[in-house]
Amino acid sequence: MAAQNNLPDLLRVYYQRLFPYNDYYRWLSYGNGNLFSRREFSFTVQDDVYIRFQAFKNLNQLMTEMKRLNPHKIDIGAVYNVPPTEHKYETKFFPVEKELVFDIDMTDYDEVRTCCSGTDICNKCWKYMSIACKIIDAALREDFGFRHILWVFSGRRGVHCWVCDKKARSLNVSARSAVAEYLQLIRGGAYMKKKVKLPQKFHHSVERALEIIKPVFVPMCVEEQNMLGTEENMNKFLEIIHTEEDMRAEVKTLLHKYTTSKARWEAFDQYYTQQLQSNSKKWRTRHLIEEIMIQYSYPRLDIHVSKALNHLLKSPYCVHPKTTKVCVPFNPKTVDNFDPDTVPTIQTLLDEVDAYDAKELARQKEESIDVRRIRDYKKTSMNKSLHIFQEFLRNLEDSNRGEKIAQSDIKMEF
Repeated sequence: MAAQNNLPDLLRVYYQRLFPYNDYYRWLSYGNGNLFSRREFSFTVQDDVYIRFQAFKNLNQLMTEMKRLNPHKIDIGAVYNVPPTEHKYETKFFPVEKELVFDIDMTDYDEVRTCCSGTDICNKCWKYMSIACKIIDAALREDFGFRHILWVFSGRRGVHCWVCDKKARSLNVSARSAVAEYLQLIRGGAYMKKKVKLPQKFHHSVERALEIIKPVFVPMCVEEQNMLGTEENMNKFLEIIHTEEDMRAEVKTLLHKYTTSKARWEAFDQYYTQQLQSNSKKWRTRHLIEEIMIQYSYPRLDIHVSKALNHLLKSPYCVHPKTTKVCVPFNPKTVDNFDPDTVPTIQTLLDEVDAYDAKELARQKEESIDVRRIRDYKKTSMNKSLHIFQEFLRNLEDSNRGEKIAQSDIKMEF
């Protein structure tokens, strides 16, 4: 609470000393200052004042305004045909490109997670985010050929995915919708109990997702989340197989013979498998086990965020106003090791800077040497995420250079 009360003062120091402006500009300019100048930013400042259609001519103007306004939240929008600050004076104002983005929020898992609810998050339910990251990242790379994908912790209870390939940024609304729908397997609102229906023959993307889910489903969903451990949870489970009304009573009786969630799941799995092997006509669903696994653990996407070109998404390296944690990038290859509890707050970062400076000053006096000056963020735990961000930027810039060389060679041939 103290950090939230001191947030304006902490943000002032953060934007003066720690925000990675140069790398941020490298990302959003894509080597083209004109592109950057037509990018929409929105700032939420003190007292929840929301300022939309901000745009900046260059890096210096961005730095000046961020240090002046100290935004509590930064959202990034599309690149428009004209600078967004001029939108009131243009009869034709429209987005021309934007990263393909995905927003995955832990609250969308409240019907399947039992360890937490609402805005709370722990290491147990973070595993849902880990699975989501692996499944979405693999699909984007293997099925669509995207290479430049930035994963960012939202600062509290979710993750954001930014697909930054040139071909992704230029997708129209129809194409974005097609990608989002392709990735969405869980359908239906709160009143839809069974949210997954698989075809007789799986698509390879479903098989790949199940390969990720199956090894962790029992320890994560059945045991840690106690999927069948209470009467309430068993009733939720039985509602999923409501299309098999003839069998629901039988399954309910079976589950009550056991006392633990794991024993109940194993009994159901064995029972259902035996039914299929005997060619029982009672079960109309031939992939019920897989459908249950997907419903309990597959990524839950807010696809409206992905479809729209004019939708804004929270910026990397802004600060969550409730937790005061920094929205840091992370490596999808090591997402299992990512711990949201260890993500630094602004106060943590400032304490790390002070500790580093004190140590270096003591070393300077003891060894009579001049201490080399380095940027403040390099003195903190935020530096690890910056290495991830910078590696992403190097790969992106190498790709852009390769495309320019290829285009130049084509022109020379003529």
